[in-house]
Amino acid sequence: MPTLIKSSHIRVLLKLAQAINTVSDKLGQLSQWMVLLTIAVGFYNVTGRYFGRFIGLKLSSNALIELQWYLFSLTFFFGFPYILKQAANVRVDFLYANWSEKRRALVDFLGTVFLLIPFCVLAIWVSLNPVLQSWGLLPDGTWGSWEMSSDAHGLPRAPIKTMLVVAFVWLLAQAIAQAVKCLAVLKGYLPLSQISQADDQSPDHPLPLE
Repeated sequence: MPTLIKSSHIRVLLKLAQAINTVSDKLGQLSQWMVLLTIAVGFYNVTGRYFGRFIGLKLSSNALIELQWYLFSLTFFFGFPYILKQAANVRVDFLYANWSEKRRALVDFLGTVFLLIPFCVLAIWVSLNPVLQSWGLLPDGTWGSWEMSSDAHGLPRAPIKTMLVVAFVWLLAQAIAQAVKCLAVLKGYLPLSQISQADDQSPDHPLPLE
């Protein structure tokens, strides 16, 4: 039976998925460093506040406290696509674990295409206008000053709000990559066990003939 998706198409799509996986892995590594930075800044904020009181100097500030919040947020923003890529997200799998490989791939494919991808698109859509307003977009279309913290000497809000959109954009990209890999499983080009390690699967390897 002829099919609209041929092995050459799957090969191209797997190359795309591999490229997205590589970036998600880098973001995952960056997220790990963000954890260490968050701990370091938090430790300094606590020790600086109490030691500063002891010596009569102000060693901490609202900017450093908000930097800790920002780093904590970035840990999650950068970790979202990596967690999805590694299939480390929480699953209620008492039924899923006993299904056949292709049935699990089908459920993952349908869930990704009809739930996760629309959710990412919606999140980007509803976040875009508040982010632009945070950068200073006014109702008349002109630009003013960007949004700053309501606390004295705090950090600007616009950059961290922008990262919300960036996070969902890349989560969307990783969702597309996961859908591609599930499709490859359904077509018999990739075992389900390699979905979270598809960057190790070279798309130049021979694929089954149509």
